[in-house]
Amino acid sequence: MAVGVSDKKLRLFGLVLRIAFRMENSLYLFVNSMEQQTREIARGLRQRDPDLLDELIGRYQYRLPRYLWTLTGNRETAEDLFQETWIRVLEKGHQYNPRWRFETWLFSIARNLAIDRLRQRQPESLDALLNPGEDGAAQEFPDRHTATPYDSAAAGEQTERIKGALLRLPPDAREVLVLRFQEDLNLTEIAEVIRTPLSTVKSRLYRGLEAFRKLFEEEQA
Repeated sequence: MAVGVSDKKLRLFGLVLRIAFRMENSLYLFVNSMEQQTREIARGLRQRDPDLLDELIGRYQYRLPRYLWTLTGNRETAEDLFQETWIRVLEKGHQYNPRWRFETWLFSIARNLAIDRLRQRQPESLDALLNPGEDGAAQEFPDRHTATPYDSAAAGEQTERIKGALLRLPPDAREVLVLRFQEDLNLTEIAEVIRTPLSTVKSRLYRGLEAFRKLFEEEQA
């Protein structure tokens, strides 16, 4: 019996080791794949490869307008900025460093263009985004209930409550929540996109989650 128990334990530990090694190999392959992909993107951008640009536009045709709508609150403006972003990508493609995650670089370009547009047309929205209140009070964009591709795809009462709560968040906190949970960027990448210290990103994320929790509970009441 003792031998049998020992054999089971050995097989169990062997299984644990096998899983660990497979995870390590999978991670290695994933990292290598990502590095190869960013190198191919960098090479294609330097060569102004139209096929690559078409592929990238298709890949981000929903995510990028959705993020721009989060910043501007206006579908038409988001669509204009979407086009301007890709023009800028084509112009600045030689500056892309394959050590960067492409979407971090892409979203940084889009955000800079959005800030320029807000500076011209919606200074109150720009001020709320770049200069959030110290007390964390909600400084909202003007209320614009314009449908977006994300709105069209999203359905259901729960989704509407989530969107309602998000729209009532301070713009700086809303942006961080969208980048983290909707666009799946990590905190370091978010800090690079919005050009803000990592500690500030963490603070906005915590404050945003706490404010979202309260607002979402109100939406459900």
